[in-house]
Amino acid sequence: MIVLGIETSCDETAAAVVTGQRQILSNEVLSQLDEHRPYGGVVPEIAARAHLDAIDHIIARAMATANVTYPELDAIAATGGPGLIGGVLVGVMTAKAIAAVHQKPFIGVNHLEGHALTVRLTGDADNNEVEFPYLLLLVSGGHCQLLIVEAAGAYRRLGTTIDDALGEAFDKSAKMLGLGYPGGPALEKWAMDGDPIRFDLPRPLKGRAGCDFSFSGLKTKVRQTIENLPAGPVTDRDKADICAAFQNAAGDVLIDRCNNAIDLFLAAHPAGRHLVVAGGVAANQSIRSRLAALCKARKLSFAAPPLDLCTDNAAMIAWAGLERLKAGDVDDLSFRPRPRWPLDPDAAPAIGGGVKA
Repeated sequence: MIVLGIETSCDETAAAVVTGQRQILSNEVLSQLDEHRPYGGVVPEIAARAHLDAIDHIIARAMATANVTYPELDAIAATGGPGLIGGVLVGVMTAKAIAAVHQKPFIGVNHLEGHALTVRLTGDADNNEVEFPYLLLLVSGGHCQLLIVEAAGAYRRLGTTIDDALGEAFDKSAKMLGLGYPGGPALEKWAMDGDPIRFDLPRPLKGRAGCDFSFSGLKTKVRQTIENLPAGPVTDRDKADICAAFQNAAGDVLIDRCNNAIDLFLAAHPAGRHLVVAGGVAANQSIRSRLAALCKARKLSFAAPPLDLCTDNAAMIAWAGLERLKAGDVDDLSFRPRPRWPLDPDAAPAIGGGVKA
C-alpha cells in the first residue's frame, strides 16, 4: 500500500508518501516561521493563506521525491482536525480534489492520531514494530494527555490538561524572557547552561492522585519571578537559570503523572510493554531522557519518534491514513473538517480542561 498524506493544521505545510512496509518515500515540510515570527505566535489568517500558496508545490515535490505517480497511490489522507480550521480546510479540500480526480479513497485523519501512531511507523529504539496496546504521553503546544492506545481508532484517556498545555507554557515562558520564536526550542537551549535549582518554581498536581496536568501556575510563577528580578534588562544568567528551573519543574510533573498512568496502564494491560511520547515537546532531549529513565525503573520499553517526526509533518498523517485503510475505514467526500476532535470522545469532561481536553 502507498498513501499520500497532507498536513496543514497549524503553521507547517507538509506532504509525504509512505508505504505499508514502514518506508517514508518522501516527507516535505515547509515551515511558516518567518511569516509568524514578527507576531511571536501563529496568526490563523496568515497561516491559512500561506497553506493555500504552498500546498500544490509541496505535494508535487513530495510525489516527485517519492518517484510515485497518482495512479500508484492507494489513498489520499489529510488532517481533518483538530487545528486552525482555515488551514485544515485547505488540506482537506486539496486532498478531496486529488481523490476525486484520480478515483482514490479519501481519509480524514485526526491530527492527534497521527502523533499517536507515529511510533508504529518508525519503530522503537531497535527498529522493532511497537505493538498495541501502549501507553502514550501526547505533549504539544495545544495538548497534554495520557492515553492508552489499544488500536488505531481506539483510545482511552487517562488524563489531560485542566488549563494550559505544556508546549504552550514553554512558548509563553520563552516569550516573557524575550527568547524569540519558536519559544520551546529556544528555552531548551538556554536551559542547558542554567542552574535548575536557583529559582523555586511550583510542580502543579505533583504528588496528587490521577493523571491530569496543570501548567498555568508554573507559567504564572515564571512571570512573577521575572518581575521580581532587579530593575533593568533580564541578564543572560537569569534567563538561563529560569529556563533550567522551568524545564526541571515541567519534567518533574511529567514523571509524576506518567508514573500514575503506568500503574493504570499495567492494571488494564499487564502484558503492556511500551511508554510512548509524541508531539512537539517530545523533541525536548531533557524530557526524553527523563522519560527513558522512568521506563527503565518501571521495566517498560521507551519509544519516541525521531526528532523530525515529533513536530507536525505529513508522514504521520499518511501512516495514520494507511492504518485506517488497512482496517477498511475510509471517508466519503462529504467529510467535514473540524477544529476540535478528541481522540477519546467518551472520556468524561475535564473540569477546566475545555476544548484542550
